[in-house]
Amino acid sequence: MWGTGNSRDKSIEKTVHEILKSRAKSRIYIYLLRQSEARTEQIIKGTRLHPSTVRETLSKMHDQQLIFRRKIKNDSIGKNPYVYYPIPPIELLKRYASEMEDRLNKLARLASRERIKSYKPVKIKIQERADKI
Repeated sequence: MWGTGNSRDKSIEKTVHEILKSRAKSRIYIYLLRQSEARTEQIIKGTRLHPSTVRETLSKMHDQQLIFRRKIKNDSIGKNPYVYYPIPPIELLKRYASEMEDRLNKLARLASRERIKSYKPVKIKIQERADKI
């Protein structure tokens, strides 16, 4: 997955990295998007990240609601493993847009104080395409 050299894949990885601000989070998120769901061991193998990094990052991503998880019933002795799956990319974009709106509006408020003019708050609109690929 990571050694493909496909420029489109690299571009997607870079974009997701800019949004999530973490190499491990972006690799895990993209892996889960491609697989739709996976267990921890599959994620470790597929992303080639250190096992402790994957486990810690999965926990953080779950807390941030970037991924969801559900337990799998296991007949063997030991803990029941989780299956992880990502939030839809459109939801990730909406969160990022909201974060960018906040930043831009803070900057606009600073500028409006200097000029004593009112400003219209920045709004970023994300639309889903009707003709899904």
